[in-house]
Amino acid sequence: METNFIKLPRGTYLMGSGDNSFHEKEKPLHEVTIDYDVALCKTQVTVEEYMLYAEATAVEVPTDKHEHLGVDVPVRRVRWTDAKNYCLWKSEREGVTYRLPTEAEWEYACRAGSHSKFCFGDDITLLGDYAWYKENSNGVTHNVASKKANAWGFYDMHGNVWEWCLDNYSENYEGVPCDGSAYKVVSQKGMVLRGGAWSGQAENNRSASRINLGATSRNYFVGFRVLIEL
Repeated sequence: METNFIKLPRGTYLMGSGDNSFHEKEKPLHEVTIDYDVALCKTQVTVEEYMLYAEATAVEVPTDKHEHLGVDVPVRRVRWTDAKNYCLWKSEREGVTYRLPTEAEWEYACRAGSHSKFCFGDDITLLGDYAWYKENSNGVTHNVASKKANAWGFYDMHGNVWEWCLDNYSENYEGVPCDGSAYKVVSQKGMVLRGGAWSGQAENNRSASRINLGATSRNYFVGFRVLIEL
């Protein structure tokens, strides 16, 4: 297994938010069990990594409006379909199964054993130590792994770019799988993204935060990270 990946420990956690001040789309708080072996990348997929794929397959390279950006920033303006195809290409090239994480796997990795609003607790004044978000990003993305990792060693689980997940979007957690698998009921609201972004307020960078976007849509605050099935 690549050194940039961390195996998730098997276990059970509470997914979502039980706080009445937060959105109904994060409820109900429910128990999820991850009883299989996968490893998640420590960082979001970078421009450099995505360029290898683009050069090998002649796919379109997403344009970016920030001239300062280098190869170690997360790739942006990638569609869900692009991210899925990147995983297929990487799988064929390396002989292992890469894919996007499910929403449940993503939140499990983000929380890293925590039960708080953020991976590090509820103290919002500490968010800048772990995340690039609206208050400290100066309106741009930044190099991956340039903030603190969470307790399990994952970087940028809060902020920098929102990350595509494997799941179709569900309005809330009624009837979603509790075994870590993806929600597969097709929705007109597209696919799930998690984690917050450089452009978002602190509340939008919480561990339970979730938004949706169409599978063929692009945005300057959207990227992804990959997972290996073991």
